[in-house]
Amino acid sequence: MISVLRWLHRLEDVFIVLLLVTMIALGVWQILLRNFFDASLVWIDPLTRHAVLWIGLLGAMIASRNDQHIRIDLVSHYVPPKIRRWLVLAVDLFTCGICVLVAWYSTGFVIEEMDFGGSAFAGLPSWLVQAIIPLGFAVIALRYAVLVVLGVLNRRPQPVEAAPS
Repeated sequence: MISVLRWLHRLEDVFIVLLLVTMIALGVWQILLRNFFDASLVWIDPLTRHAVLWIGLLGAMIASRNDQHIRIDLVSHYVPPKIRRWLVLAVDLFTCGICVLVAWYSTGFVIEEMDFGGSAFAGLPSWLVQAIIPLGFAVIALRYAVLVVLGVLNRRPQPVEAAPS
């Protein structure tokens, strides 16, 4: 099981790097085409916009696997460790619940896009590029559900502290 998770984590890492490198390369190519050849490829700009969505959600998935999401955490520094444990559990449960809701409703959105049959760019169906939304939030919800279970069993790893400024 651990090797499957490592493989999936590596796949996430490789995919986000490839997507970022491709996005940068296409952006540079588009600039070169415009500046030196007075031409452009019309599909590069919408592809780049969708790639930003994919990179954002892949980055959020990667952050959730390491429990490194941005935390606005003032209260836990002032409460005793016993209360802090339950506070972290409540935040994990809330995060999981919100991600489940977003995954659920964005799945409905993607299904509607499938029914509508719109095109994102270069003939690629719009639902295909938007499918990252429910997938990303479902993965994040699953990861926080695991943290909730680990929290209940008192086996949750401590959240990663931010580096001091």
